[in-house]
Amino acid sequence: MCAACGIATHIPDPGFEERPSAAQPTTAGSTSTSTAAPAAAVKAGAGGMKFAALRNPDCRFYLFGTMLSMMADNVEHVISYWVLYQKFHSPALAGFAVISHWVPSLLFSVYFGSLADRHDCRKVIQVAQVMYMGVSAAWGYLFWTDSLEIWHAVILLIVHGMAGALWSPAEQLMLHDIVGRETLPSAVRLNSTSRSLGILCGPAVGSALLLGLGETWGIWANVLIYLPLTIWLVVMPYTGHLRDTAGVRRPPMTFADAVRVLREVADNPTLISMVALGGVSSLFIGAALGPQMPEFASGLGINEAGLVYGALLAANAAGAVFGGLILEGTGLLRPNARAAMVSTILYSICMIGFALSYSYPFSLVLLVLAGMTNLASQSIAQTLVQLLAPPEKRGRVIGVYNMSSSGLRAGSGVTVGVLGGFIGIHLSLATSAVVLCLITMFLLVYTARAASRMRPATVPLRSTS
Repeated sequence: MCAACGIATHIPDPGFEERPSAAQPTTAGSTSTSTAAPAAAVKAGAGGMKFAALRNPDCRFYLFGTMLSMMADNVEHVISYWVLYQKFHSPALAGFAVISHWVPSLLFSVYFGSLADRHDCRKVIQVAQVMYMGVSAAWGYLFWTDSLEIWHAVILLIVHGMAGALWSPAEQLMLHDIVGRETLPSAVRLNSTSRSLGILCGPAVGSALLLGLGETWGIWANVLIYLPLTIWLVVMPYTGHLRDTAGVRRPPMTFADAVRVLREVADNPTLISMVALGGVSSLFIGAALGPQMPEFASGLGINEAGLVYGALLAANAAGAVFGGLILEGTGLLRPNARAAMVSTILYSICMIGFALSYSYPFSLVLLVLAGMTNLASQSIAQTLVQLLAPPEKRGRVIGVYNMSSSGLRAGSGVTVGVLGGFIGIHLSLATSAVVLCLITMFLLVYTARAASRMRPATVPLRSTS
């Protein structure tokens, strides 16, 4: 049975060797592209060496640079959000900050994925990093001159969100190019862990810069944190297209082509399940927890900011880091569709428990477990999307996944936040988590039945010579 998608007919021949993608023509809507290779790759990545991706020195620095850039992203949030609150006291502007961060992924991820398909991913990532640095530098200038107005903030928040949407598809293609298929599961898992570590460290570093240097020099110093990855990309040999996408024709992106990509994803039961899984998780819980944490803390009897409240904010990211290290070091989960869905079900159960808990220690434990299970689900889904996507359209398919898993996070402000204004934040989070759990169970059944229907339709790939 295929370890990647659970379809029994995708069993690779023991002597099968992956050929260049140019020798594997595919038709629109085909779901059989390189299905044997993903199976072998997932098996190798799951049962091979622990921390396999870290044995590649280029991957080590790439992950380190990614962690720094993600940390700088969150440092900017800490400083800019603080100044915006002090200057404008505008809940609407705070809400716009969340929307502007995620809506660009919803609107432009497929197009940005096509850019990653057609161009040197090093340059695409560098453009995104320069956009980040430009935003931080502009914040600093506006703070220094005391000339910040709401329209300045709106523009800078939008540019920051666009930079994040541009960065994501190219980042994933670079991972594949650096380590190859066999080590990709390890690389994706460690990349998710490094990003979570950046999210975990960002508030601490941002607070230290804010207290030590002030908002102006603190956010100017933040520009320097983006530089290691940006400079290293100048000398690294990978482009995102040196492996099985080398020599593949990549036509320019059109609206009709974007629709075709969506249709091709829909024709593959595993791909559509992973895209849907990332989307529903983002829509029903997503990024809503952080802005609502003060109210949850109040329900736990915490009425002042401090170490106890900070632990609640950091617990989810800490769980993701801890979970990533455990999964990478033990190989407990094989990267397949069932494991991703079961992890999401466990994540939703943790969120239900947290929403209904009035015990601080129990809530803290549930948040850590939620971070672990969410990282497992997301890293497995990203791995499967990369391995099962047609090589010539990998960036676009990754863009579809990012559109769902990142873009729909903007909707979590409605499913948890707005609904919470009517029925209470605890009940809205619990309800959203229950809905997420039920939809994930449906996806689990759907994928199993799709695999069952495909069994008699295809013959195992075996040599006839």
